[in-house]
Amino acid sequence: MAFKVLFLAHAPDADYERHSSVIDTGKYKLFTVVIKNQTEAIKVSKNIYKNEKIDAIMLCPGFTHNDVAEIFNALEGKVSINVSRGDGPSNKISQPAIQREYFGK
Repeated sequence: MAFKVLFLAHAPDADYERHSSVIDTGKYKLFTVVIKNQTEAIKVSKNIYKNEKIDAIMLCPGFTHNDVAEIFNALEGKVSINVSRGDGPSNKISQPAIQREYFGK
């Protein structure tokens, strides 16, 4: 039985039905899905939990503390929720690309 993890990331042009993948090593099964917003994050999380009984969810840095709590509560505390956050220098490196692609700056 594999350890099953869902990774969710935000993108303004995402289509969660198309922008997804699965990597399965046998011992580890990673589902990746790119979503537009929190509503989609909850919908996808609940659906994948229902169908796959995932053990954990890893969220991109764009999720707020409130978003994390909302996902945790939507899954009734049955799934570990983790957020991937970079350190200060790493955030400074990625910020210009995020600003350019997401906000046209």
